[in-house]
Amino acid sequence: REVAWLKRRDRLGNLELEDIAALGFYPGRYGLTREEVDRELHGVKCDGDVVRGMEAVREAYGSVGLGWLTAPTRLPFLKALTDLLYAGFARNRRRLGSLLQLRCRGDRCSVAPTSEIRHG
Repeated sequence: REVAWLKRRDRLGNLELEDIAALGFYPGRYGLTREEVDRELHGVKCDGDVVRGMEAVREAYGSVGLGWLTAPTRLPFLKALTDLLYAGFARNRRRLGSLLQLRCRGDRCSVAPTSEIRHG
């Protein structure tokens, strides 16, 4: 849901999403393993740098003009806390998704194809 929400706000097309559950997805092209991409969110910046966890969230929000929402999480006293909270969320996201009855089956959740995401 958050991914779809961000994509709707990406009016300039800055955010490209890739479904790690898709059959053709190969994490090695980013220098990552399947285990790494399953463990937490990753982002690949335009220069090829890979960001992980809460930093990937910050970058995604910034790329769609919503960096002000995550800016406080860059403050030294909040950064450590939000990074820790995100890590806990990432470890438990499948369990949380099933509690909230999201589209997760087995050990994978999928992202709605771009054609299913409403823009505007």
